[in-house]
Amino acid sequence: MNLQTDYLQDTQGNDILRFIINNGIVNISDVQNSIEAMKKKELLEKHPYKIWEGKDGKWRTYLQEKNGERRMIKRNSLEAIENTIIDYIKKDIENPTVEEVFHEWNDRRAELNKISKPTQERNRQIFKRHYSEFGKKRIKLISGSEISDFLEEQISYHNLSAKAFSNLKGVTKGFLKRAKKRGLITLSIDELFVDMDLTDTSFKKSIKEDNQEVFSDEEFGLAFDYLIGNLDMKNIGILLMFVSGIRVGELVTLKHSDFEDNSFKVRRTETRVARETSGYDYQVKEFPKSAAGVRTVVVPESYSWLMSKLKLCNPFGEFIFCDAKGNRMTTNCIRRRVERMCKELNIVRKSPHKIRKTYGSILLDNNIDKRFITSQMGHTDIATTENYYHLNRR
Repeated sequence: MNLQTDYLQDTQGNDILRFIINNGIVNISDVQNSIEAMKKKELLEKHPYKIWEGKDGKWRTYLQEKNGERRMIKRNSLEAIENTIIDYIKKDIENPTVEEVFHEWNDRRAELNKISKPTQERNRQIFKRHYSEFGKKRIKLISGSEISDFLEEQISYHNLSAKAFSNLKGVTKGFLKRAKKRGLITLSIDELFVDMDLTDTSFKKSIKEDNQEVFSDEEFGLAFDYLIGNLDMKNIGILLMFVSGIRVGELVTLKHSDFEDNSFKVRRTETRVARETSGYDYQVKEFPKSAAGVRTVVVPESYSWLMSKLKLCNPFGEFIFCDAKGNRMTTNCIRRRVERMCKELNIVRKSPHKIRKTYGSILLDNNIDKRFITSQMGHTDIATTENYYHLNRR
């Protein structure tokens, strides 16, 4: 035994296991039987119904059907009924539904912090909208052509835009990759999407006039006069958006410590998380929308007076923009104020994001240095600003 002890101390991992088996210290068949018994116990613990022996000597229990109803089964022995239960549970585990694979993929990514809670909830909403029926199918029983046909049908059925379909495609790719990693499917996911019969005409076209997307020169002047003439905390925040291009989610999470002279740092944004019952909670996310969103924004010297006004807003609180009770304002507070302003000025209704588009258009119209524009806007490259933020304001 001393020889065995010395050997075990000098070996690791597989060497130890090999030594134990080769020297008959453990009977491998006993180990296998113990493992099987443990697996059997784990599967039986998943069974939600009682197992009982009737007066006729037969054993009975219920099995849960997919329609929600339960079905009674009976067998001649306890072992036979347990084996039936195990086979039934194994079938579910080894061939889950599309919905089960989706939740496994989506929830796992959230647990690993690969996606935020709002993204997790958005994925759930997309899946619920499109996969309510298809999601009940067993993942191993669906073919690539069945999936691609289903996706093409969703475009016409829901009149999807290219962006909406891109979101649906992203969710579908995600859970299919999870299924492939688990060995549940073998199809080529990339080829599935490449082979789909789609063109630009397949998608809904959303046509918006420029006056819906930006403030014209005239509207800009009217808005400024209105905001300066009604200079409360919300209107100060809206003015800051007009002269800096900051996102509304970034605005409502600003702190006094973020400001220095005529500039301020963007380090946070607001995020929306669905409650378990209904509605949403608005929380502060300690990181902007993207890596490019981490930036220092400059305010023109002609608006230095605005910075002085900001210092007086909630001077003793953590966040600058708070209500009378000291609670941080949400993006909804600013959004409603912008809409009310448009209504009172009798101009086309616009959201806070249209202020940001107006700011981007003004910079591009005046041939400002492109590196400065991307820095102010928090964009990765100038193409984003030029393609999506440059609109006709005249």
